[in-house]
Amino acid sequence: MATAQFLFNIAKGKIARYADLPDATDSLILVWVKNTGVESDAILKDYATLSALLAGSNDECDFTGYTRRTLTGVTVTPDNSADKMVVDAADPASYTNTGTTQIAAAALVCYVPSTGAADSAIVPLANLLVGTLSFDQNVLINVALAATGIADAA
Repeated sequence: MATAQFLFNIAKGKIARYADLPDATDSLILVWVKNTGVESDAILKDYATLSALLAGSNDECDFTGYTRRTLTGVTVTPDNSADKMVVDAADPASYTNTGTTQIAAAALVCYVPSTGAADSAIVPLANLLVGTLSFDQNVLINVALAATGIADAA
């Protein structure tokens, strides 16, 4: 089961470039993965595309009211005192599940190279969730990204 925040191996050294959103129609999205059947961090880190990750025993959340969220306000800021680049974004919109309770075990930030890109072209960059999050029926969930940002590229 995913238990820690981490960068995917494919994203190491690239996250600042992807987060700079270098293309006209690219974006970062937030994808939630169900707790049921999710693989360990060690296995998840090795996936290079969202389609490969979802082809494993990992399932994307599908509760009523769930959608992948495009992150806005994405920034890449140098932190010269710590010799790193800090990637951040505005907090995504809230979720309200009007169906059956579902538990998420991973919150993936993924790079989408162009509008409408297939999952086979989407690159997982980071898992932000430590532990699990329950999307209970008729409970508003406000998702807040860490004050330190999405990730550090050092």
